[in-house]
Amino acid sequence: MSLAGTWAVVRQAAVRLVLPLALLYAIMVGLGLLITRVLDDVWPLTLEDDVNRRLEDERGGAADAISLVFSTVASTQVIILVTAIVALVLALTRRDWREPAFLIGAVAAQSTVFVLTTLVIDRGRPAVEHMDASPPTSSFPSGHTSAAIALYVGLGLVLASRAASRRGRWTWLSMLVAVPIGVALARMYRGMHHPSDLIGSVLNGATCLVIMARNFLDRGVRWGRDGVSTARETVARSLTLTPGRPR
Repeated sequence: MSLAGTWAVVRQAAVRLVLPLALLYAIMVGLGLLITRVLDDVWPLTLEDDVNRRLEDERGGAADAISLVFSTVASTQVIILVTAIVALVLALTRRDWREPAFLIGAVAAQSTVFVLTTLVIDRGRPAVEHMDASPPTSSFPSGHTSAAIALYVGLGLVLASRAASRRGRWTWLSMLVAVPIGVALARMYRGMHHPSDLIGSVLNGATCLVIMARNFLDRGVRWGRDGVSTARETVARSLTLTPGRPR
């Protein structure tokens, strides 16, 4: 690629990716401050401790094992490994850079926003027994949940787009959307997150999916010198979409 083409890609990335992600980060910090500094003693957030304690009382048996499985499939090591394998398979089977770029971009973007948010929002874990080792990050938001949304829902979108029938599309989406739902419930069950932590996780993961889908899965969006004129229009469409709501 020529120097002019490289500079064009850098400009497009700044407008299409960095700008909306910076806005998302600002929203995440604002939401975190709202939950931890303004609404922490207001209903329904005052009920969060009761929810965590009730889940703690229900622990035991098969539920412990199931929660461990869902928590593990969204751990950092597993997310990195699965993302790398799936991206490689997608690249080899379709010989197209867009789907791997979408998946890798969504996972990397949510991780970046998550880490930067935890540097500002200092929220302790729920006051119950923690069934997992606590990583050195804030309880807000849940990194496991946002990573699961980016990877598994993102993969569901890719596979659904390849399905030949409507039934096939809904099957893939239903199966893979169920994973982050299970992860979110497991993280609360295991005492690692407050219910409101998951709101931020859904916002982060779903918005990163929207941003990356608009820029990589939409084949009308071109990168390089030919795509410079459409960059601002693309990011404007991304920012006007409503982020996914908590499930």
